[in-house]
Amino acid sequence: MMRTRNATVSIGITVALVWSLWLTLMVQGDRFGLFAENWFMSVTMAVGSFIAGATSEGGGAVAFPVMTLGFKIPPTIARDFSLMIQAVGMTAASFTILWTRTPVVLPALIWSSLGGAMGVIFGLEFVAPKLQPAYAKMLFTASWLAFAVALYWINRYRDREVRTRIERFLPRHAVLLIGFGVVGGVISSVTGSGLDIVTFSLLVLRLRISEVIATPTSVVLMAGNAVVGAVYRGAVQGELAPEAWNFWWVCVPIVVVGAPFGAWFIRSRSRLFVARLLYGSILIQFVAALLIIPQSPRLIAFSTATFSLGVLGFWYMARKGVRRLEWLRGSDEPN
Repeated sequence: MMRTRNATVSIGITVALVWSLWLTLMVQGDRFGLFAENWFMSVTMAVGSFIAGATSEGGGAVAFPVMTLGFKIPPTIARDFSLMIQAVGMTAASFTILWTRTPVVLPALIWSSLGGAMGVIFGLEFVAPKLQPAYAKMLFTASWLAFAVALYWINRYRDREVRTRIERFLPRHAVLLIGFGVVGGVISSVTGSGLDIVTFSLLVLRLRISEVIATPTSVVLMAGNAVVGAVYRGAVQGELAPEAWNFWWVCVPIVVVGAPFGAWFIRSRSRLFVARLLYGSILIQFVAALLIIPQSPRLIAFSTATFSLGVLGFWYMARKGVRRLEWLRGSDEPN
């Protein structure tokens, strides 16, 4: 009961602050007419914001494929919008997570955030401009499908051993978190989401943290990464598209409710429930991509290679996770 009351208070504070500022700016800019043309994004983010708060997939994981696959919106606009809206929604969810004292992995927040900031800036400058739209879409969906396969594989044993924190944290673990943070940040620069699920995969597969702990950690991480990416795009590159802003205005009041509610909802769910939620959302995205994106032999080869390399990489991480558990039990095996 106390946890529910705390969550209600945190969501209420967030809604009151954001809605009051949003209403003021909407009235001043006479922007209410944006809903007539962009209502579909409000509906999309009603679902996307809940997924953002409840899973390691940010709101961009829903917004990006829906916008690019379903509504044929250019990937750059979808990416910018994803970063912009997550900067609001996932920050609101993070506030609920911290307010309710939901357990998170503090070293991951520190070191992955550092790597993620470097990665998203590097990606926005040098990677995203060179990647063709179809390849950006399939990179996103094929990578996460590979992760879902790996997660399913290690969850074959329902009672597998998990930890709630990174025990015996060493400098090499910090380097690992920074490195994965850089990779996740680069992916965020392309699709608007990435640091969250990349770090989540490291925590769950390699470091054997429970999904229940890794999920809120990934939410807080993606909130910070989205802020860095959106600010860099707007303040440094000066290239936030007007279309992205139009979508943003009609989604702000939605996500500050949906994302915190998702964070509260998942707090009391089991580790396997979180995993199954991920399986479903990732599979739906991949099937939709195959049906909507025109497939060429070269694109199919790219997707197959991405998926195959992803499965091998995630499988290797899972094997290293087994060795880590042996090390923590007292074995002399290095971790």
